[in-house]
Amino acid sequence: MNISGVIFFLAILVGTLAITYSAVKRTTNTNEYYVAGNRLTGTQNGLAIAGDYMSAASFLGISGTIALYGFDGFLYSVGFLVSYLVLLLIVAEPLHNLGKFTLADTIAVRFDHRWLRGTVAFNTIVISIFYMIAQLVGAGAVIHLLLNLDVSFSIFIAGLLMVIYVVFGGMIATSWVQIIKTILLLSTTVIISMIVLSRFHWNVFEMFTHVTTATHLGERFLLPGNELTSPIETFSFHLALVLGAAGLPHIITRLFTVKDAISIRRSVVTATGVVGIFYLMTIFLGFGAAAFVRSEKIEGGNLAVPLLANALGGEFLMAFVSAVAFTTILAVVTGLALSASSAFAHDFYSTLIRKGQASDEEQMVVAKGSAAAVGLVSIFLALTVQKWNVAFLVSLAFAVAASANLPLILLTLFWRQFNPIGAISGIMTGLLSSIILVILSPNVMDPVSGLIRMEALFPLKNPGVVTIPLGFLGAYLGTILSRKWQHKDKYDELLFRAHTGAVLEEK
Repeated sequence: MNISGVIFFLAILVGTLAITYSAVKRTTNTNEYYVAGNRLTGTQNGLAIAGDYMSAASFLGISGTIALYGFDGFLYSVGFLVSYLVLLLIVAEPLHNLGKFTLADTIAVRFDHRWLRGTVAFNTIVISIFYMIAQLVGAGAVIHLLLNLDVSFSIFIAGLLMVIYVVFGGMIATSWVQIIKTILLLSTTVIISMIVLSRFHWNVFEMFTHVTTATHLGERFLLPGNELTSPIETFSFHLALVLGAAGLPHIITRLFTVKDAISIRRSVVTATGVVGIFYLMTIFLGFGAAAFVRSEKIEGGNLAVPLLANALGGEFLMAFVSAVAFTTILAVVTGLALSASSAFAHDFYSTLIRKGQASDEEQMVVAKGSAAAVGLVSIFLALTVQKWNVAFLVSLAFAVAASANLPLILLTLFWRQFNPIGAISGIMTGLLSSIILVILSPNVMDPVSGLIRMEALFPLKNPGVVTIPLGFLGAYLGTILSRKWQHKDKYDELLFRAHTGAVLEEK
């Protein structure tokens, strides 16, 4: 057991629990629990958004994929970063102006339809669980490395801590854990990158030349096609990454934690800058791991960065980096659990079951209970895929978000003929097609190593190229085929609020 690792782990545990304890006194109603009372500044929220986004997939998975596959691994960084432009330019400000706590709130401005709200809530929970699985897999690997505990037990510990933070601290505790995590992660990444570059006499080209001789890929390390060998697979993968961020529930929830449109613009610009710097540094992390860590030790890529830290600075640096990685994972899973529990308590329970009659106290109890339930489900699923690369697991969550949520958001904002039946049809088409094709893909079905030992029925690992168009097609056909169905549509009010943030007074 790494003694430095134990010390750093306990320091993070005590620090984050102290933040949660301080937040308990201020989390007294649903507004505080769901969106921190809208009190965050643009800069604070930008750092928190970056903290929500720079997950185990970014710090562990992408760096490990670059170390193993070279150029193809960096395509993850490009896709994750470009997706922020879609979020910034198209959906961030309109969603902030329309929503209060959840994505379903924004849709309800136009369609006040109970079953649609329930469908959006269900979709939010599924996407959050998909994303959470990846984080818990990364957490298990990091705790195992830090404390030499069994990976399965490590995943359980991470899940338990996530539930504690969400149940007791809500959005206030989650936000400050994410802000601190962003500062720690960015600083650590820059430090390690500088150490790697110094080993090559501050010459990037010398580093590039060295990795072509240090890896089994040789000169192919710097060329595409080592992991993503199929053009259609590559296109599907990128389509999911670029379009997925705008539909991620835990990112959308963060859009409601500031008070005005100026703050939300500043939030996304700040987050984009921080994320851009971070993803640029993944080159040095991945190339450093390729140069100084044997590829057989990386084990799927999830431990490349801690092992690189060990090679560069011994157990102390490895312990510190692993502790930062653990903080990274905790920050993200708490945001995911919070978005899922908010959707269940606010949208499903309060609106669909209690028909708007649930009190603040009642919603708080349900939200905390659902956070615990989501945590347990995510832990169970993470145990079944604990050897998968976390960056790849997150890319699947992006595919589901882009297929189910993005058509709903864009067509609600920009298509006057859209209706609730089309919305429900689009969500369920995108969601079900994504889940079914992932099950039928080589991720799950493989004669040698798959959860289902048989040939895959669907050839692509990432289904985005099929499921994203299906999501839009389902929304279109559902709308066209139900044109005679009467519904209350407040599209003009939605347009006015989306662009101004003001609420029209009813006559």
